[in-house]
Amino acid sequence: MERQSSGSAQKFAARAGLIAWIGFVALAVTWGSQSYRNTVRTAQDRVVTSTQIVATHATWVYELGVQATRRIADTVRAPRDPGYGGTVRDIADAVEGLPGSVKAYVVDEHGRTLYSTDPGVKPIDITDRDYFVALKEGRSEYVSALLISRLNNDRIFVFSRRLERDGAFAGAVTVSLSGDIMKPIWESVDLGGSFTVSFIRNDGQLVARYPEPDQGLDMSEHPLFTQYLEEADQGTYLSEASPVDGVRRLVGYRKVLGTPFIAVAAADYGLLMQPFWRDMAVLATVTVLACLGSLAATWRTRQLLRIQDHQSAALQVALENNEFLLREVHHRVKNNLQSVMSLIRLHMKGNEKSEALSNRIKAMVAVHEQIYQRDSFSEVDAAELVQTVAQNVVAAYGADVQVKFDLTTTAVSNDRATSLALLINELVTNCMKYAFTDGDEGVVTVILRGPGEDGFCRLEVIDNGRGFDPAHQSKGTGTRLIEGSIRQLDGSFSIEGNAGTHFSARVRLI
Repeated sequence: MERQSSGSAQKFAARAGLIAWIGFVALAVTWGSQSYRNTVRTAQDRVVTSTQIVATHATWVYELGVQATRRIADTVRAPRDPGYGGTVRDIADAVEGLPGSVKAYVVDEHGRTLYSTDPGVKPIDITDRDYFVALKEGRSEYVSALLISRLNNDRIFVFSRRLERDGAFAGAVTVSLSGDIMKPIWESVDLGGSFTVSFIRNDGQLVARYPEPDQGLDMSEHPLFTQYLEEADQGTYLSEASPVDGVRRLVGYRKVLGTPFIAVAAADYGLLMQPFWRDMAVLATVTVLACLGSLAATWRTRQLLRIQDHQSAALQVALENNEFLLREVHHRVKNNLQSVMSLIRLHMKGNEKSEALSNRIKAMVAVHEQIYQRDSFSEVDAAELVQTVAQNVVAAYGADVQVKFDLTTTAVSNDRATSLALLINELVTNCMKYAFTDGDEGVVTVILRGPGEDGFCRLEVIDNGRGFDPAHQSKGTGTRLIEGSIRQLDGSFSIEGNAGTHFSARVRLI
């Protein structure tokens, strides 16, 4: 049983270690999930805020471009030749104050330059440019996609406005803005790492971007236009690979009201997730240490349980040896008492005193039998002991007497069992010797009740014999044994002799 208990304890320790591991892992997963969500939420908030900044600048740039072309158109009106209408100075005044490298041009219906603020202007053909073609086809104003300048190979985008004479197309006002205009916006956002800011036209054409791309880009088939903008006018999404440079970024987008622009701020996803990976490094370290600690604790617990198992086994062997020795002692005491009883009978054969002494020794033998037969070395069953002693006395006298028992199962300590056995022996012996005459149908009732709240048991021995007069009772050996046994049981007693004998006592058995 001890080995089974120790084995169960070792299994419990192993299960406890496993549960601790599972708990650590579950805690790590929970913490990691929460850290991931918090990091992503923070990253999205940063990108959304940056997109709002880009959108604000997009509105400002668009308004500046539109207002500049309008002022120039108001100045020039419908040009007929280089000497008509405004002057280069007037055009320069119209674009004064615009940010970045801004160049303004006025061209006729054939694309020839009439006026320009660009000192390095050269005769170039712009009739194939979308910002000229769109006006020629009837658009009043237009914003181009990203272009490579044919004058200096810079990245530019152009605002253009239609000029008319007598309702017919007469030329265009164009304001060219360098892609460098995005740099201050990029610096003000400062998302860190490989991040970008962009203006994209609402048909998917890239208008401006910083850092500047090598060429223009058509994003009309990109998920930004085929999915995300169809679902919401603003938001964020994760781009696994940028269509410009292949970098993984968290992209924020927003339609800019009153303009043809989509404002975009795209943050370096790896940089944004660095707080999460730092948390994961700390979490991994803590989890590994906790798991190693749990493993060490489980191993140590199993070691201690094995040591305890060996100690318990040794104690069990010692206990079994002690119980065997105690059993042997009580058996030998019983045998010795029976030998003494046999010697008494042999030397005092036929003597009444020998029978009384034998009965008393039998009562003591019954105690030792109870102890070694049931391996109960601290207490025995008082009811069974009382019944055994009483029946032994009746059998010894061979009397035709009926013994009735009304016994409560209760324990009596081994150091009080002998006193209880001797007391019952003397009481029943007195009934056999003095209560009945020949021919009487005697009945002896033995009652044992309790213990009560005060810890005392009630013991009664009643016969229906002839009774006695307590005033003429002499104190013999039996009476002294009764009184001595009662004292050893911390009790008190009373005897009534009318209509039979009624012995009643309060005794403490534990």
